[in-house]
Amino acid sequence: MFARRIAVVGTGYVGVTTGACLASLGHRVVCADVDAAKIEALSRGVVDILEPGLPELIAEGMAAGRLSFVVGAKDAVSSAPAGTGGTNTVDGGAEVVFLCVPTPMGVGGVADLSIVESVIEEVGHLLPPGAVVVNKSTVPVGTASRTAELLDRDDVAVVSNPEFLREGSAVRDFLNPDRIVVGCDKQDAAERVAALYARLGAPTVLTDAASAELVKYAANCFLAMKLSYVNAIAELCERLDANVDDVTEGMGYDRRIGTAFLSPGPGWGGSCLPKDTHAMLQVADAADFEFRLLRATIDTNVRQRQRMVDKVRLAVTGKRGGSLSHHRIGVLGLTFKAGTDDVRDSPALAVAALLRQAGAELVAYDPSFAAGATNPAPGLLSVVDDVYLAGKDADALVVLTEWPEFRSLDWARMAGVMRRPVVVDTRNLLDPDVPRRAGFTLTALGRGVRVNT
Repeated sequence: MFARRIAVVGTGYVGVTTGACLASLGHRVVCADVDAAKIEALSRGVVDILEPGLPELIAEGMAAGRLSFVVGAKDAVSSAPAGTGGTNTVDGGAEVVFLCVPTPMGVGGVADLSIVESVIEEVGHLLPPGAVVVNKSTVPVGTASRTAELLDRDDVAVVSNPEFLREGSAVRDFLNPDRIVVGCDKQDAAERVAALYARLGAPTVLTDAASAELVKYAANCFLAMKLSYVNAIAELCERLDANVDDVTEGMGYDRRIGTAFLSPGPGWGGSCLPKDTHAMLQVADAADFEFRLLRATIDTNVRQRQRMVDKVRLAVTGKRGGSLSHHRIGVLGLTFKAGTDDVRDSPALAVAALLRQAGAELVAYDPSFAAGATNPAPGLLSVVDDVYLAGKDADALVVLTEWPEFRSLDWARMAGVMRRPVVVDTRNLLDPDVPRRAGFTLTALGRGVRVNT
């Protein structure tokens, strides 16, 4: 396999994972960011995100001389280390430039491409003939064409190569992908990008740029729909005295459905699904298509968060509409999922905000926020570094993130520090018998618990 000279612009979890993993595959990679402090830390092997295996991969890449970090996209593009690719690019320039910059949700749900555009304007003239620009960030359909227009370079191809990385397992996902998707109207450019991943032996989809861009949105929106669906099924189970765990087990054995994303919860969130579902709606609206199924998916998710608050009200006051004023609630988990320290669009924080609006006093514990860590929601809740402090004098605990350690709590000890031994498990994480043996009243999702009005 040829080792290519690669520049990665952006060192968020997608960019730094992409750079480190490509280096591990033998390529020579320079990663760039505008944040000088972050680059200085990465150059020392210090990673500011919780991502298993990533620090080790970065250290290995730097030790082998295949991975480095610089401030600014210009330096990355012009100083990519010499490789053995044998392409027509000028020696020392980047053969492939990956754009891994943020594309946040803008006004009305439209993806904000201003950072992508600014990078192209900054480095477009520096790209050597024959180079390839790769959109790795999640971008709307048509972005590759827009990028090509901004470049205004017939000798530089633009390729769409969406990422499918999950926070907390990004390295594993990159090195063991379900598929590689590469889209470009120039077949040779698409094949060159696909060849970067040859050692992984994954199924590869070569297509046009618009289709590749749509793949990522289509996949994430389908996952969001699956999650909203199972949350709706959980509510139906409660009304019919059925057990959602048994229902989803029976569904999951069907190979057409599978077991993934069939766990009910307080709603979906994170850095991708909310942004991508709203962006897809914008894409559909622009195409004069009313995507009612996706809109219902989003509406169901919003409703799910309020449903969790209703469960807490009922558990604490005996009434779904009961007042939570002057009630202390212990919150277990703040991140949008376990295994990460990311609280962006976290359903845990969304539910916490609704609980606070209802008058509850909130004290939270999350394993990813060590002693002295910055409170991710000052004014909304207080954060403690001991899970039993979260339960101290509380009228109820509410499990909002599925951290495994919550399963092994000393529930007798927890009951001893709480005002009332009540727990609302919005993740169906706990073995119900364990807290119940310690005297707890437990409420879960979809387990035949009727909600009275």
